[in-house]
Amino acid sequence: MAITEAETMRQLAVVRRLEAAGFRAWPASSTAFDGTWAVRLTASFPAKRLNSVNPLDPSDNSNIAQRIARAGETFTQFGRAIIVRQSPLAPPELVDYLDAEGWEHFDESIVMTADLTQLDLSAPIERIPIRDTARYVEASLRVHERPSALRTGLTDILEAIRPPTGLFVRENEAGSPVAVALAIHDNDLAGLLDVAVHRRERQKGLGRDLVATALGYTVHKGARTGWVQVEAANTAGLSLYRSLGFSEAYRYVYRAPPDGTR
Repeated sequence: MAITEAETMRQLAVVRRLEAAGFRAWPASSTAFDGTWAVRLTASFPAKRLNSVNPLDPSDNSNIAQRIARAGETFTQFGRAIIVRQSPLAPPELVDYLDAEGWEHFDESIVMTADLTQLDLSAPIERIPIRDTARYVEASLRVHERPSALRTGLTDILEAIRPPTGLFVRENEAGSPVAVALAIHDNDLAGLLDVAVHRRERQKGLGRDLVATALGYTVHKGARTGWVQVEAANTAGLSLYRSLGFSEAYRYVYRAPPDGTR
């Protein structure tokens, strides 16, 4: 069935709102604009969302080759290889250019949303968010098995988040962290980030428990729509969110030049 122009505009409006919420929820240390292309860079943390070119208007299609070259120089000066985050907001002409130049696709992700008022967010044990950012950072590093060198970078990101944030940590009987999640309450939106269960503790329902608790916290604060970004290859994560009532809103993929530098 053909999609009308009005429906296309409505879908793009949803994407724009969720993209803006995502930027607020996971802020880069530096964001510069080339037209409506947001060039996000973060020296202290290597996450792709924080270190990528993000086109935000399908009609902003002028001087593509020059702008890509200019962004590439910026990334090189910053000590990073350029990547482009291609969402439905990317101009078709940019996509065609990247295709013609042989830029690879990698790490496709799915943005999912749900009407929180319709979800069953009961959890076996209700937990309240912790207030200790340092404790959350240590728990996140351990659960994700990330190097301690990222401690300062993750701390800076969390402290830069402006919307109210719930920090959730699940510990085992020995007091070691086994699961973490961030809940970002942004007006009527609730974003889930950094959700993870330690690899030795999976398939026990810990993720579902913590996600339900985190979302329930945002509902009490007034959120009505939940969103989360999940890598398309993460079948367990997709299954979890679908079982809770989330559905796909749109997808994005990262693009890198064919020189093996990413």
